[in-house]
Amino acid sequence: MTRPLILMLGHGYSAAALAARLADWHVLGTTRSEARAEDMRAAGVEPVDWADAAAVDRAIGAARALLVSLPPDAEGDPVLRRHGEALLAARPDWVGYLSTTGVYGDRAGGWVDETGALAPAGERGRRRVAAEAGWAATGLPVHHFRLAGIYGPGRSVLDKLRAGTAQRVVREGQVFSRIHVGDLAATLAASLARPAPGRAYNVADDEPAPPGDVVAFGAGLLGLPVPPEVPFESAGLSPMAASFWAESKRVSNRRIREELGVTLACPDYRAGLRAVLAAGG
Repeated sequence: MTRPLILMLGHGYSAAALAARLADWHVLGTTRSEARAEDMRAAGVEPVDWADAAAVDRAIGAARALLVSLPPDAEGDPVLRRHGEALLAARPDWVGYLSTTGVYGDRAGGWVDETGALAPAGERGRRRVAAEAGWAATGLPVHHFRLAGIYGPGRSVLDKLRAGTAQRVVREGQVFSRIHVGDLAATLAASLARPAPGRAYNVADDEPAPPGDVVAFGAGLLGLPVPPEVPFESAGLSPMAASFWAESKRVSNRRIREELGVTLACPDYRAGLRAVLAAGG
């Protein structure tokens, strides 16, 4: 029996986590790197050279599902810009667009759900809002996934603590929402099994928390000294890192639990960091 085909337009960290769950699918993923292509083959994913636009068009036309994880740039969404004609001719059953909770902007630490107004505070958020609208306008069965801060093996505060680069930055009232990459993949898989075109989903865990608390807990897990508190104003953050601190909000995940039936394996950062450590991360 022929397996259905899913194409990951941008086969990065999140897409790879979903691919690992899709044993019943034939997974293709775009990449610019031959070294990355070799890693993908080893994981059972067929690489498609992003530089070969015709090959990407063919993959789009053959796919029953598309996952879009490439970010928009100053000129808009790169997939819509380069493959709009192929997309309009395609007939997938499901399209997942990976967006960000940054589309909601700053909520001064308050809660926000998918009915909240889109009021991004910065240029990256504004690009995401425009990209979401662009994908919705295609008429394809698009599902928007607004992702909180993603972490997991190889990409967590534990790595920064081991490297000695973790800072326990403190700013009064600042909270962030997060999601373990395994729970993100589980949410995408649940949507694949239960399509609802046009729906938006916040993908976040149950417990938004100050970043300093996460650093302190991670240090305790590793048996390392807790880094001293550093006021935000003197932390020396890069412009990109500092832009994240311009927003403080608590992101509700009720919709993925109630509509997709998702049960988070890592409902908070404590469970998530323990899972990362158990996985060798």
